[in-house]
Amino acid sequence: MEKLVISGGKALRGTVRISGGKNSSLAIITAACLAPGVSVLENVPMCRDVVTLAAILEALGARIELQGGRMTIDARQMTTHVAPYELCRQMRASFYTAGILLGRLHRAQVPLPGGCVIGSRPVDFHLRGFTALGALVEIEHGYMKATVDRLAGTTFFVPRSSVGTTINLMLAASRASGATVLENAAREPEVVDTAVFLNLLGAHIKGAGTNAITIEGADELHGASYAIIPDRLEAGTYLLAAAATGGDVLVAQMIPEHISALLAKLEESGATVDRGTDGVRVRAGGIHRGVQLDTAPYPGFATDLHPPFAAVLAMADGASRIRETVFESRFGYVDELRRMGADIRAEGDSALISGVPYLTGAPVEAVDIRGGAAVLIGALAARGVTEIATLANLDRGYEQVEQKLSALGADIRRVDVRGGEILTAPVA
Repeated sequence: MEKLVISGGKALRGTVRISGGKNSSLAIITAACLAPGVSVLENVPMCRDVVTLAAILEALGARIELQGGRMTIDARQMTTHVAPYELCRQMRASFYTAGILLGRLHRAQVPLPGGCVIGSRPVDFHLRGFTALGALVEIEHGYMKATVDRLAGTTFFVPRSSVGTTINLMLAASRASGATVLENAAREPEVVDTAVFLNLLGAHIKGAGTNAITIEGADELHGASYAIIPDRLEAGTYLLAAAATGGDVLVAQMIPEHISALLAKLEESGATVDRGTDGVRVRAGGIHRGVQLDTAPYPGFATDLHPPFAAVLAMADGASRIRETVFESRFGYVDELRRMGADIRAEGDSALISGVPYLTGAPVEAVDIRGGAAVLIGALAARGVTEIATLANLDRGYEQVEQKLSALGADIRRVDVRGGEILTAPVA
């Protein structure tokens, strides 16, 4: 029952610091529960998905405390193998619990997950992997039910270089007997981050970041301390917001190499991009040019940056095309940007965009996490006032978004729809 109210047309200026990676956090928090010990994680974002995952793991017996970006996870008493339906249906990453439960408890009953409706993301790949590791897997009444005496190492080809499948099988194989080889593995930074943490727990993983990962199963794991990498998708979103508003923003505490494909396309569109060792500055004073791009697995252009970049290109000079190769239903944001005056249509696997001189404020919705980022960027650049509803989706992936944008000069506030109460005052 909340919405963001944004008076657009103000160039963003200043420095914004990036939170820890949401997607890395979800994998690593779950991984910590493989070990019957205590782990301490730093740089954990306080976003809705992290809070939901913590509640799921607590239902399985873990004890979790999160304060000021530090999470302490005590998994010594995790003995429950049935994950809660109502919580798991809210997010796809809840299915990582299947990997840790099979690896540690040798049985798992996990609901088929929910999350953003952006296309077919079947857990079939995960199930095939668990079966290859020796588990007996069944689907019954909306749950995956699996048992095994002990997982056994195997060689498995990861279909479509799936990030979720790669991470889930790394989790499970870390407690298997013998060696597991994941061929055609995902190479995303979040996969590498998870592998590094698993090795700190006592696992033996080699090759993360390449398309062949080898996991030697460990008999015992223990707790560890670790700092989550910065969120490359949040970083990309703020850089795109700077470009859309004609601003000058330094995005600090990030890893530029993680979004090299985005930075190249920003430069091609006419923005000035200055790369540092742990930050990127974008200056955008002129008219942007249309570009052509295809999304692709890492190190290609990230699918999650497709919708926010579309908002920038909606105001560029000329025609643009974004071909979506990862999720076939990524185009939910299109109608929302059209409400703001964008000339954009989804045709087959592509978003076809003809740039307009400006967008105008309108009532819109955050249809999913990155669709929410798209309308947020459009609102920041638009003439007039935009109201963004369905904030639960945006809050799933972005921590303190209105505070960070207010500090860059945006006129943005969060209000209670029922009473108009301002819930978050702008930061001076």
